[in-house]
Amino acid sequence: MAAAAASPMLSCATGEQQSSAPEKPNFVFILIDDMGWRDLSSFGSSFFESPNIDRLASEGMLFTDAYAAAPICSPTRASLMTGKYPARLHITDWIKGFDFPKAKTKIPDWTKELGLDEITVAEALKSAGYTSANIGKWHLGDKGMWPEDQGFDINLAGYHAGLPPSYYHPYENPEAYFGNVAIPNLPGGKEGEYLTDRLTDEALKFIEDNKDNPFFLYLSHYAIHTPIQAKKSLVARFEAKADPTAEQHNADYAAMIESVDDGVGSIMEKLDALDIADNTVVIFFSDNGGLLGFDRWPHITSNKPLRGGKGTQYEGGVRVPMIVRWPGKIRPGSTCDTPVISNDFMPTMTELAGVTNSGYTVDDGLSLVPLLTESGTIDREAVYFHFPHYNPVGATPYSAVRKGDFKLILYYDDDSVELFNLADDIGEMNDLAASMPDKAAELRALLEEWLDHVDAQIPQPNPAYEGGESPGQWILAE
Repeated sequence: MAAAAASPMLSCATGEQQSSAPEKPNFVFILIDDMGWRDLSSFGSSFFESPNIDRLASEGMLFTDAYAAAPICSPTRASLMTGKYPARLHITDWIKGFDFPKAKTKIPDWTKELGLDEITVAEALKSAGYTSANIGKWHLGDKGMWPEDQGFDINLAGYHAGLPPSYYHPYENPEAYFGNVAIPNLPGGKEGEYLTDRLTDEALKFIEDNKDNPFFLYLSHYAIHTPIQAKKSLVARFEAKADPTAEQHNADYAAMIESVDDGVGSIMEKLDALDIADNTVVIFFSDNGGLLGFDRWPHITSNKPLRGGKGTQYEGGVRVPMIVRWPGKIRPGSTCDTPVISNDFMPTMTELAGVTNSGYTVDDGLSLVPLLTESGTIDREAVYFHFPHYNPVGATPYSAVRKGDFKLILYYDDDSVELFNLADDIGEMNDLAASMPDKAAELRALLEEWLDHVDAQIPQPNPAYEGGESPGQWILAE
Protein backbone atom coordinates (compact mmCIF):
# COMPACT_ATOMS: atom_id res chain seq x y z
CA MET A 1 0.00 0.00 0.00
CA ALA A 2 1.00 3.61 -0.30
CA ALA A 3 2.89 5.06 2.60
CA ALA A 4 -0.01 7.27 3.55
CA ALA A 5 -2.32 4.33 4.03
CA ALA A 6 0.30 2.08 5.63
CA SER A 7 1.11 4.44 8.48
CA PRO A 8 -0.91 4.27 11.71
CA MET A 9 -4.37 5.53 10.84
CA LEU A 10 -5.50 8.64 12.65
CA SER A 11 -9.25 9.00 12.59
CA CYS A 12 -10.39 12.38 11.34
CA ALA A 13 -13.22 12.44 13.86
CA THR A 14 -11.45 11.84 17.15
CA GLY A 15 -9.57 15.05 17.83
CA GLU A 16 -10.73 18.01 19.82
CA GLN A 17 -12.85 20.64 18.10
CA GLN A 18 -10.75 23.44 16.70
CA SER A 19 -11.38 27.15 17.09
CA SER A 20 -14.27 28.72 15.19
CA ALA A 21 -13.92 29.45 11.49
CA PRO A 22 -13.19 32.93 10.16
CA GLU A 23 -16.20 34.60 8.63
CA LYS A 24 -15.08 34.43 5.04
CA PRO A 25 -11.94 32.37 4.39
CA ASN A 26 -10.28 32.47 0.99
CA PHE A 27 -10.25 29.30 -1.10
CA VAL A 28 -7.41 28.09 -3.30
CA PHE A 29 -8.54 24.95 -5.10
CA ILE A 30 -5.68 23.27 -6.99
CA LEU A 31 -7.00 20.61 -9.37
CA ILE A 32 -4.52 18.37 -11.16
CA ASP A 33 -5.48 16.48 -14.31
CA ASP A 34 -4.89 12.69 -14.28
CA MET A 35 -2.79 12.57 -11.10
CA GLY A 36 -2.84 9.06 -9.68
CA TRP A 37 -3.20 8.10 -6.02
CA ARG A 38 0.50 7.18 -5.79
CA ASP A 39 1.98 9.97 -7.90
CA LEU A 40 3.19 11.91 -4.84
CA SER A 41 5.84 10.93 -2.33
CA SER A 42 3.42 11.73 0.49
CA PHE A 43 1.15 9.04 -0.97
CA GLY A 44 3.88 6.43 -1.35
CA SER A 45 5.86 7.13 -4.53
CA SER A 46 9.57 6.45 -4.28
CA PHE A 47 10.34 7.86 -7.75
CA PHE A 48 8.26 11.01 -8.20
CA GLU A 49 9.24 13.96 -6.00
CA SER A 50 6.81 16.48 -4.50
CA PRO A 51 8.39 18.28 -1.53
CA ASN A 52 6.03 21.28 -1.60
CA ILE A 53 2.88 19.21 -1.85
CA ASP A 54 4.28 16.96 0.87
CA ARG A 55 4.72 20.03 3.04
CA LEU A 56 1.12 20.98 2.32
CA ALA A 57 0.13 17.55 3.66
CA SER A 58 2.34 17.91 6.73
CA GLU A 59 0.62 21.22 7.50
CA GLY A 60 -2.91 19.97 6.82
CA MET A 61 -5.05 16.85 6.45
CA LEU A 62 -4.31 14.02 4.02
CA PHE A 63 -7.30 11.95 2.85
CA THR A 64 -6.48 8.32 2.08
CA ASP A 65 -9.92 7.39 0.70
CA ALA A 66 -10.83 10.38 -1.46
CA TYR A 67 -12.72 9.75 -4.68
CA ALA A 68 -13.26 11.54 -7.95
CA ALA A 69 -16.92 11.09 -8.88
CA ALA A 70 -15.91 9.50 -12.19
CA PRO A 71 -12.88 7.76 -13.74
CA ILE A 72 -12.71 10.52 -16.36
CA CYS A 73 -12.39 14.30 -16.25
CA SER A 74 -15.55 16.25 -17.20
CA PRO A 75 -17.99 14.41 -14.89
CA THR A 76 -15.74 14.95 -11.87
CA ARG A 77 -15.34 18.63 -12.72
CA ALA A 78 -19.10 19.01 -13.00
CA SER A 79 -19.56 17.32 -9.62
CA LEU A 80 -17.15 19.58 -7.78
CA MET A 81 -18.65 22.67 -9.41
CA THR A 82 -22.24 21.77 -8.46
CA GLY A 83 -22.07 19.30 -5.57
CA LYS A 84 -24.09 16.83 -7.64
CA TYR A 85 -23.30 13.33 -8.82
CA PRO A 86 -22.52 13.12 -12.56
CA ALA A 87 -25.37 10.60 -12.85
CA ARG A 88 -27.84 13.24 -11.67
CA LEU A 89 -26.41 15.83 -14.08
CA HIS A 90 -26.30 13.28 -16.94
CA ILE A 91 -22.71 14.46 -17.56
CA THR A 92 -21.11 11.03 -17.43
CA ASP A 93 -18.18 11.04 -19.88
CA TRP A 94 -15.45 13.41 -20.96
CA ILE A 95 -16.93 16.07 -23.21
CA LYS A 96 -17.46 15.14 -26.03
CA GLY A 97 -16.75 11.46 -25.42
CA PHE A 98 -16.04 8.43 -27.59
CA ASP A 99 -18.57 6.80 -29.89
CA PHE A 100 -18.81 3.02 -30.28
CA PRO A 101 -21.97 2.58 -32.37
CA LYS A 102 -21.72 -1.22 -32.64
CA ALA A 103 -20.88 -2.01 -29.02
CA LYS A 104 -22.97 -4.51 -27.07
CA THR A 105 -25.00 -1.86 -25.26
CA LYS A 106 -26.17 1.49 -26.57
CA ILE A 107 -24.96 4.39 -24.45
CA PRO A 108 -27.53 6.98 -23.31
CA ASP A 109 -28.04 10.37 -24.92
CA TRP A 110 -26.03 12.08 -22.21
CA THR A 111 -25.48 15.81 -21.59
CA LYS A 112 -22.35 17.40 -23.06
CA GLU A 113 -22.28 20.71 -21.18
CA LEU A 114 -22.80 22.11 -17.70
CA GLY A 115 -26.08 23.96 -18.12
CA LEU A 116 -26.47 27.56 -17.08
CA ASP A 117 -29.36 26.55 -14.83
CA GLU A 118 -26.94 24.73 -12.53
CA ILE A 119 -25.63 26.72 -9.54
CA THR A 120 -21.84 26.58 -9.40
CA VAL A 121 -19.53 27.12 -6.44
CA ALA A 122 -18.51 30.45 -7.99
CA GLU A 123 -22.11 31.61 -8.24
CA ALA A 124 -22.87 30.56 -4.68
CA LEU A 125 -19.78 32.32 -3.31
CA LYS A 126 -20.52 35.46 -5.31
CA SER A 127 -23.60 35.97 -3.13
CA ALA A 128 -21.23 36.16 -0.14
CA GLY A 129 -18.99 38.79 -1.72
CA TYR A 130 -16.31 36.53 -3.20
CA THR A 131 -14.28 37.28 -6.32
CA SER A 132 -13.68 34.09 -8.30
CA ALA A 133 -11.16 33.12 -10.97
CA ASN A 134 -10.86 30.07 -13.18
CA ILE A 135 -7.27 29.72 -14.27
CA GLY A 136 -6.71 26.68 -16.44
CA LYS A 137 -8.75 23.79 -17.76
CA TRP A 138 -12.56 24.00 -17.81
CA HIS A 139 -13.87 21.28 -20.18
CA LEU A 140 -17.55 21.66 -19.27
CA GLY A 141 -19.02 22.97 -22.48
CA ASP A 142 -18.50 25.16 -25.50
CA LYS A 143 -18.52 28.96 -25.70
CA GLY A 144 -21.49 30.36 -23.79
CA MET A 145 -20.94 27.74 -21.09
CA TRP A 146 -17.44 28.87 -20.10
CA PRO A 147 -16.45 29.97 -16.57
CA GLU A 148 -17.36 33.60 -17.15
CA ASP A 149 -20.90 32.38 -17.90
CA GLN A 150 -20.96 30.27 -14.73
CA GLY A 151 -20.19 32.84 -12.03
CA PHE A 152 -16.45 33.37 -12.41
CA ASP A 153 -15.24 36.97 -12.60
CA ILE A 154 -12.03 35.99 -14.38
CA ASN A 155 -11.34 33.18 -16.83
CA LEU A 156 -7.89 32.53 -18.21
CA ALA A 157 -7.21 29.45 -20.34
CA GLY A 158 -10.55 27.81 -19.58
CA TYR A 159 -12.53 26.75 -22.62
CA HIS A 160 -14.15 23.66 -24.16
CA ALA A 161 -11.09 21.50 -24.84
CA GLY A 162 -9.67 19.07 -22.33
CA LEU A 163 -5.98 19.10 -23.13
CA PRO A 164 -3.41 21.51 -24.54
CA PRO A 165 -1.99 20.74 -27.97
CA SER A 166 1.35 21.71 -26.46
CA TYR A 167 2.69 22.72 -23.05
CA TYR A 168 4.91 25.33 -24.72
CA HIS A 169 3.88 28.78 -25.90
CA PRO A 170 2.22 29.56 -28.25
CA TYR A 171 0.40 26.37 -27.18
CA GLU A 172 -0.35 25.33 -30.74
CA ASN A 173 0.59 22.10 -32.48
CA PRO A 174 -1.16 21.02 -35.69
CA GLU A 175 0.24 17.50 -35.17
CA ALA A 176 -1.15 17.14 -31.64
CA TYR A 177 -2.76 13.79 -30.87
CA PHE A 178 -6.33 15.15 -30.95
CA GLY A 179 -5.63 17.95 -33.41
CA ASN A 180 -4.77 21.60 -33.00
CA VAL A 181 -6.92 23.04 -30.21
CA ALA A 182 -5.02 26.20 -29.36
CA ILE A 183 -5.93 27.93 -26.10
CA PRO A 184 -7.97 30.99 -27.15
CA ASN A 185 -8.08 32.97 -23.90
CA LEU A 186 -4.56 33.04 -22.55
CA PRO A 187 -3.22 36.29 -24.01
CA GLY A 188 0.40 37.33 -24.19
CA GLY A 189 3.17 35.03 -23.15
CA LYS A 190 6.71 34.49 -24.31
CA GLU A 191 7.93 32.05 -26.91
CA GLY A 192 8.75 28.77 -25.19
CA GLU A 193 7.13 29.56 -21.84
CA TYR A 194 5.83 26.48 -20.03
CA LEU A 195 2.06 26.27 -19.53
CA THR A 196 2.17 25.02 -15.92
CA ASP A 197 4.47 27.91 -14.96
CA ARG A 198 2.28 30.43 -16.79
CA LEU A 199 -0.89 29.29 -15.01
CA THR A 200 0.92 29.51 -11.68
CA ASP A 201 2.07 33.04 -12.46
CA GLU A 202 -1.49 34.07 -13.31
CA ALA A 203 -2.70 32.52 -10.05
CA LEU A 204 -0.10 34.47 -8.06
CA LYS A 205 -1.21 37.70 -9.73
CA PHE A 206 -4.86 36.99 -8.89
CA ILE A 207 -4.01 36.33 -5.24
CA GLU A 208 -1.99 39.54 -5.04
CA ASP A 209 -4.77 41.58 -6.64
CA ASN A 210 -7.47 40.19 -4.33
CA LYS A 211 -5.60 39.84 -1.04
CA ASP A 212 -7.84 42.32 0.76
CA ASN A 213 -11.16 40.67 -0.16
CA PRO A 214 -12.49 37.12 0.01
CA PHE A 215 -11.58 35.17 -3.10
CA PHE A 216 -12.00 31.75 -4.71
CA LEU A 217 -9.14 30.68 -6.94
CA TYR A 218 -9.84 27.59 -9.05
CA LEU A 219 -6.39 26.72 -10.41
CA SER A 220 -7.17 23.84 -12.74
CA HIS A 221 -3.90 22.67 -14.25
CA TYR A 222 -3.78 20.95 -17.61
CA ALA A 223 -0.82 19.03 -16.18
CA ILE A 224 -0.19 16.18 -15.87
CA HIS A 225 -2.48 15.13 -18.74
CA THR A 226 -0.97 14.09 -22.04
CA PRO A 227 0.88 15.18 -24.09
CA ILE A 228 3.73 14.11 -21.82
CA GLN A 229 5.93 17.18 -22.23
CA ALA A 230 8.25 18.37 -19.49
CA LYS A 231 10.84 21.10 -19.14
CA LYS A 232 14.07 19.59 -20.45
CA SER A 233 16.01 21.15 -17.59
CA LEU A 234 14.17 18.89 -15.13
CA VAL A 235 14.13 15.60 -17.00
CA ALA A 236 17.81 14.59 -16.79
CA ARG A 237 17.79 14.16 -13.02
CA PHE A 238 14.91 11.70 -13.21
CA GLU A 239 16.44 9.85 -16.16
CA ALA A 240 19.52 9.28 -14.03
CA LYS A 241 17.54 7.68 -11.20
CA ALA A 242 14.93 5.82 -13.29
CA ASP A 243 14.75 2.03 -13.02
CA PRO A 244 12.87 0.69 -16.07
CA THR A 245 11.82 -2.37 -14.07
CA ALA A 246 10.18 -0.28 -11.35
CA GLU A 247 6.43 0.40 -11.33
CA GLN A 248 7.01 4.16 -11.75
CA HIS A 249 9.91 5.28 -13.92
CA ASN A 250 8.73 7.81 -16.53
CA ALA A 251 11.23 10.69 -16.24
CA ASP A 252 9.23 13.16 -18.34
CA TYR A 253 6.10 12.54 -16.27
CA ALA A 254 8.16 12.96 -13.09
CA ALA A 255 9.41 16.31 -14.36
CA MET A 256 5.83 17.42 -15.11
CA ILE A 257 4.93 16.59 -11.50
CA GLU A 258 7.91 18.63 -10.33
CA SER A 259 6.63 21.67 -12.23
CA VAL A 260 3.22 21.30 -10.57
CA ASP A 261 4.95 20.94 -7.21
CA ASP A 262 7.05 24.06 -7.80
CA GLY A 263 3.84 25.96 -8.49
CA VAL A 264 2.25 24.77 -5.26
CA GLY A 265 5.34 25.97 -3.41
CA SER A 266 5.09 29.40 -5.05
CA ILE A 267 1.44 29.72 -4.03
CA MET A 268 2.22 28.79 -0.42
CA GLU A 269 5.02 31.35 -0.38
CA LYS A 270 2.71 34.04 -1.78
CA LEU A 271 0.05 33.36 0.87
CA ASP A 272 2.72 33.61 3.57
CA ALA A 273 4.21 36.80 2.13
CA LEU A 274 0.78 38.46 2.04
CA ASP A 275 0.02 37.25 5.57
CA ILE A 276 -3.22 35.59 4.47
CA ALA A 277 -2.24 31.90 4.80
CA ASP A 278 -4.12 31.53 8.09
CA ASN A 279 -7.34 32.70 6.44
CA THR A 280 -6.97 30.60 3.29
CA VAL A 281 -8.23 27.06 2.76
CA VAL A 282 -5.99 25.27 0.26
CA ILE A 283 -7.48 22.18 -1.39
CA PHE A 284 -5.39 19.83 -3.53
CA PHE A 285 -7.21 17.21 -5.63
CA SER A 286 -7.14 15.22 -8.89
CA ASP A 287 -9.99 14.79 -11.38
CA ASN A 288 -9.48 11.03 -11.80
CA GLY A 289 -6.90 8.32 -11.32
CA GLY A 290 -3.56 8.15 -13.07
CA LEU A 291 -3.43 7.18 -16.76
CA LEU A 292 -1.43 3.97 -17.13
CA GLY A 293 -0.55 4.61 -20.75
CA PHE A 294 -1.57 3.96 -24.34
CA ASP A 295 -0.01 3.71 -27.79
CA ARG A 296 1.97 6.96 -27.94
CA TRP A 297 2.99 6.80 -24.27
CA PRO A 298 2.91 3.08 -23.36
CA HIS A 299 3.93 3.58 -19.72
CA ILE A 300 3.07 6.77 -17.86
CA THR A 301 2.51 5.75 -14.25
CA SER A 302 1.35 2.94 -11.98
CA ASN A 303 -1.35 3.22 -9.34
CA LYS A 304 -0.38 -0.02 -7.58
CA PRO A 305 -1.37 -1.34 -5.12
CA LEU A 306 -4.63 -0.04 -6.64
CA ARG A 307 -5.94 -1.90 -9.67
CA GLY A 308 -6.37 -0.15 -13.01
CA GLY A 309 -6.19 3.52 -13.84
CA LYS A 310 -7.98 6.38 -15.55
CA GLY A 311 -11.13 5.22 -17.33
CA THR A 312 -11.48 1.97 -15.40
CA GLN A 313 -14.00 0.78 -12.87
CA TYR A 314 -11.40 -0.09 -10.25
CA GLU A 315 -9.87 2.00 -7.46
CA GLY A 316 -7.01 3.13 -9.67
CA GLY A 317 -9.56 4.96 -11.82
CA VAL A 318 -11.32 6.92 -9.09
CA ARG A 319 -9.28 7.01 -5.86
CA VAL A 320 -7.16 10.17 -5.92
CA PRO A 321 -4.78 12.20 -3.75
CA MET A 322 -6.50 14.84 -1.62
CA ILE A 323 -5.01 17.30 0.85
CA VAL A 324 -6.66 20.23 2.67
CA ARG A 325 -4.67 22.83 4.61
CA TRP A 326 -6.19 25.51 6.83
CA PRO A 327 -3.71 26.79 9.43
CA GLY A 328 -5.14 27.01 12.92
CA LYS A 329 -8.26 25.05 11.99
CA ILE A 330 -6.96 21.77 10.55
CA ARG A 331 -4.50 19.83 12.69
CA PRO A 332 -1.09 19.65 10.96
CA GLY A 333 -0.10 16.17 9.84
CA SER A 334 -3.58 14.74 10.35
CA THR A 335 -4.92 11.86 8.26
CA CYS A 336 -8.50 10.94 7.40
CA ASP A 337 -9.65 7.52 6.20
CA THR A 338 -13.34 8.40 5.83
CA PRO A 339 -14.48 7.99 2.19
CA VAL A 340 -15.16 11.41 0.66
CA ILE A 341 -16.00 12.39 -2.92
CA SER A 342 -15.71 15.39 -5.23
CA ASN A 343 -19.41 16.24 -4.72
CA ASP A 344 -18.49 17.27 -1.17
CA PHE A 345 -16.55 20.40 -2.11
CA MET A 346 -19.56 22.56 -2.97
CA PRO A 347 -21.33 22.17 0.41
CA THR A 348 -18.01 22.35 2.28
CA MET A 349 -16.93 25.66 0.78
CA THR A 350 -20.36 27.27 1.02
CA GLU A 351 -20.62 26.32 4.69
CA LEU A 352 -17.18 27.73 5.47
CA ALA A 353 -18.06 30.93 3.59
CA GLY A 354 -21.29 31.32 5.54
CA VAL A 355 -23.44 31.10 2.41
CA THR A 356 -27.04 30.56 3.43
CA ASN A 357 -28.73 30.94 0.05
CA SER A 358 -26.53 28.80 -2.21
CA GLY A 359 -29.49 26.99 -3.73
CA TYR A 360 -27.81 23.65 -2.99
CA THR A 361 -30.68 21.39 -1.97
CA VAL A 362 -29.69 17.88 -3.09
CA ASP A 363 -28.12 15.26 -0.85
CA ASP A 364 -25.30 14.16 -3.19
CA GLY A 365 -22.52 16.05 -1.40
CA LEU A 366 -21.86 16.53 2.29
CA SER A 367 -19.95 19.24 4.09
CA LEU A 368 -16.57 17.98 5.24
CA VAL A 369 -16.25 20.60 7.97
CA PRO A 370 -16.75 18.06 10.80
CA LEU A 371 -13.91 15.94 9.37
CA LEU A 372 -11.60 18.87 8.71
CA THR A 373 -12.02 20.26 12.22
CA GLU A 374 -12.19 16.79 13.82
CA SER A 375 -15.40 17.80 15.54
CA GLY A 376 -17.61 14.99 14.26
CA THR A 377 -18.40 12.58 11.45
CA ILE A 378 -20.43 12.78 8.26
CA ASP A 379 -23.70 10.89 7.89
CA ARG A 380 -23.25 8.98 4.64
CA GLU A 381 -24.22 5.39 3.92
CA ALA A 382 -22.23 4.95 0.72
CA VAL A 383 -20.53 6.61 -2.25
CA TYR A 384 -21.58 5.83 -5.81
CA PHE A 385 -20.23 5.84 -9.36
CA HIS A 386 -22.01 5.64 -12.72
CA PHE A 387 -20.17 5.39 -16.04
CA PRO A 388 -22.55 4.19 -18.79
CA HIS A 389 -19.87 4.38 -21.48
CA TYR A 390 -17.07 2.52 -23.22
CA ASN A 391 -13.51 3.73 -23.14
CA PRO A 392 -10.58 2.40 -25.20
CA VAL A 393 -8.30 2.50 -22.15
CA GLY A 394 -10.96 1.69 -19.58
CA ALA A 395 -14.21 0.00 -18.76
CA THR A 396 -17.38 -1.28 -20.30
CA PRO A 397 -20.49 0.52 -18.99
CA TYR A 398 -20.81 0.09 -15.23
CA SER A 399 -22.13 1.45 -11.97
CA ALA A 400 -20.54 0.92 -8.56
CA VAL A 401 -21.13 1.48 -4.87
CA ARG A 402 -18.80 1.53 -1.90
CA LYS A 403 -20.41 0.98 1.49
CA GLY A 404 -18.00 0.61 4.37
CA ASP A 405 -15.17 -1.65 3.26
CA PHE A 406 -17.19 -3.36 0.52
CA LYS A 407 -17.38 -2.28 -3.10
CA LEU A 408 -19.73 -3.73 -5.72
CA ILE A 409 -19.42 -3.17 -9.46
CA LEU A 410 -22.39 -3.80 -11.77
CA TYR A 411 -21.61 -4.40 -15.46
CA TYR A 412 -24.27 -3.57 -18.03
CA ASP A 413 -22.87 -5.63 -20.90
CA ASP A 414 -23.72 -8.94 -19.19
CA ASP A 415 -25.56 -7.94 -15.97
CA SER A 416 -22.74 -9.40 -13.87
CA VAL A 417 -21.31 -8.06 -10.61
CA GLU A 418 -18.00 -8.08 -8.79
CA LEU A 419 -17.66 -7.66 -5.02
CA PHE A 420 -14.49 -6.68 -3.17
CA ASN A 421 -13.50 -6.08 0.44
CA LEU A 422 -11.18 -3.09 0.15
CA ALA A 423 -9.93 -3.45 3.72
CA ASP A 424 -8.45 -6.86 2.93
CA ASP A 425 -7.98 -6.49 -0.81
CA ILE A 426 -7.22 -2.93 -1.85
CA GLY A 427 -6.01 -4.27 -5.20
CA GLU A 428 -9.46 -5.75 -5.99
CA MET A 429 -8.11 -9.13 -7.02
CA ASN A 430 -10.42 -11.40 -5.01
CA ASP A 431 -14.01 -11.26 -6.31
CA LEU A 432 -16.35 -12.24 -3.44
CA ALA A 433 -19.64 -12.10 -5.37
CA ALA A 434 -20.02 -15.89 -5.54
CA SER A 435 -18.90 -16.57 -1.96
CA MET A 436 -20.91 -13.70 -0.40
CA PRO A 437 -24.16 -13.64 -2.42
CA ASP A 438 -26.17 -11.96 0.35
CA LYS A 439 -23.71 -9.05 0.59
CA ALA A 440 -23.66 -8.75 -3.20
CA ALA A 441 -27.46 -8.69 -3.31
CA GLU A 442 -27.61 -6.09 -0.53
CA LEU A 443 -25.22 -3.74 -2.30
CA ARG A 444 -26.84 -4.25 -5.70
CA ALA A 445 -30.21 -3.32 -4.25
CA LEU A 446 -28.67 -0.23 -2.63
CA LEU A 447 -27.02 0.73 -5.92
CA GLU A 448 -30.18 0.28 -7.96
CA GLU A 449 -32.17 2.35 -5.46
CA TRP A 450 -29.61 5.15 -5.82
CA LEU A 451 -29.64 4.95 -9.63
CA ASP A 452 -33.39 5.46 -9.54
CA HIS A 453 -33.06 8.28 -6.95
CA VAL A 454 -30.71 10.33 -9.17
CA ASP A 455 -32.52 9.45 -12.42
CA ALA A 456 -29.39 7.85 -13.85
CA GLN A 457 -29.35 7.04 -17.56
CA ILE A 458 -28.99 3.28 -18.05
CA PRO A 459 -27.44 1.71 -21.18
CA GLN A 460 -29.78 -0.46 -23.23
CA PRO A 461 -29.23 -3.45 -25.57
CA ASN A 462 -27.84 -2.22 -28.88
CA PRO A 463 -29.68 -3.48 -31.98
CA ALA A 464 -26.59 -2.65 -34.07
CA TYR A 465 -24.38 -5.04 -32.07
CA GLU A 466 -22.89 -7.71 -34.33
CA GLY A 467 -21.20 -9.83 -31.69
CA GLY A 468 -17.58 -10.08 -30.66
CA GLU A 469 -15.47 -8.10 -28.22
CA SER A 470 -16.70 -4.87 -26.66
CA PRO A 471 -14.30 -1.90 -26.90
CA GLY A 472 -13.97 -1.55 -23.16
CA GLN A 473 -12.14 -4.86 -23.08
CA TRP A 474 -9.12 -3.27 -24.74
CA ILE A 475 -7.69 -2.38 -21.33
CA LEU A 476 -3.93 -2.00 -21.21
CA ALA A 477 -2.18 -4.29 -18.73
CA GLU A 478 -0.05 -2.63 -16.07
